[in-house]
Amino acid sequence: MTVMVFTFVLLLGNILKDVLGLVVSGQATIGMMAQAMGLLIPFVWVFALPLGMLTATLLVFGRFSADQELTAARAGGVSLLSLSAPILILSLVLCGFCVWVNMDLGPKSRTAHKKLFAKLLTSQLSVSHIPEGRHITEFPGFIFYVGKNREGDLEDVIVYQLATGTNFSTTSTAPRGKLSIDTTNNVIQLDLFDARIVRFEGGAAELAHVDHLPIKHELPSDLAKVLGRTSMSDMTFTQLRREMWKLEALAALPATSTNNVASSQGSLSLEQVRQMSSQIKVQMHRQVAFSFACFGFTLIGIPLGIRVQRRETNIGFAIAIVLVLVYYSFILLGLSLSKQPQWSPHLLLWLPNLIFQGVGAVLLWRANKGL
Repeated sequence: MTVMVFTFVLLLGNILKDVLGLVVSGQATIGMMAQAMGLLIPFVWVFALPLGMLTATLLVFGRFSADQELTAARAGGVSLLSLSAPILILSLVLCGFCVWVNMDLGPKSRTAHKKLFAKLLTSQLSVSHIPEGRHITEFPGFIFYVGKNREGDLEDVIVYQLATGTNFSTTSTAPRGKLSIDTTNNVIQLDLFDARIVRFEGGAAELAHVDHLPIKHELPSDLAKVLGRTSMSDMTFTQLRREMWKLEALAALPATSTNNVASSQGSLSLEQVRQMSSQIKVQMHRQVAFSFACFGFTLIGIPLGIRVQRRETNIGFAIAIVLVLVYYSFILLGLSLSKQPQWSPHLLLWLPNLIFQGVGAVLLWRANKGL
């Protein structure tokens, strides 16, 4: 029941944000809204399953302790560990299910949800729909990478111009950029500021620095495919691994030069590769680590429910929200440090599991002893 409640709440929030405006304006039908809701259910399960398991554990054992049923069980020779064993086994089974949901089903459902509205968004194209944290390869002769996209104000922009015919490969990097789309003339313009340009010709490289570098390109015919692509946070585990392979292949581009300028560019490229590799690694570890949240939440929820000893449902919900906020604070901290590989942010994502499982095991042992 708690999983159903949280699924509905999370689903309602996503639908109100993504779909309701299109339905009110007549651009989407009720059937499309229902289809979007169905596609989002596996995605919200990523969060609803652990939260539901934690809340249910707090409610059941809080009521169990408040009604003195724990005392009656102990008087009958039944220990708390014996009572908790089936629930702990259930949490481990849910962990296995969450592995599939977090690493495959959830990201795929989110991607399908975005592709559902890709054609609608094409008619009202906005720069905010260009995916971030991805290598965009749909533009012939170019590969684009955007670290952050805030309504067209870009950060950490990389443009690879591939060698074609008489043109030589060029790599342009900029900390800031501006993106504009002209759907009337079917043109996209990217303005790079404080850009660093490296042009490779044979075994040599030419280095240049410009304050403003405009890049114009015709919009691809399969624009819906570009808009339907999801950001790194919505990719499956397999897709993240493939993205890592692509990144390693792109990192080899500057390595063909042998002069001092090329060596300098090579070290810069390696640093960029380290940052982007760290981001991908953080997402991969996030999917795996969060799959074990159900077990940690259950371990800590059982003794906390017994200690609280309250029958009220709202108390259980309140404690669950506080614990989830503590857990997610570590996740958000790891994601915020994803561009700082020296801090090993992918390992930080495992810290809440270790804390919750360790503290929960100690509290459960003490509760079993009556301490």
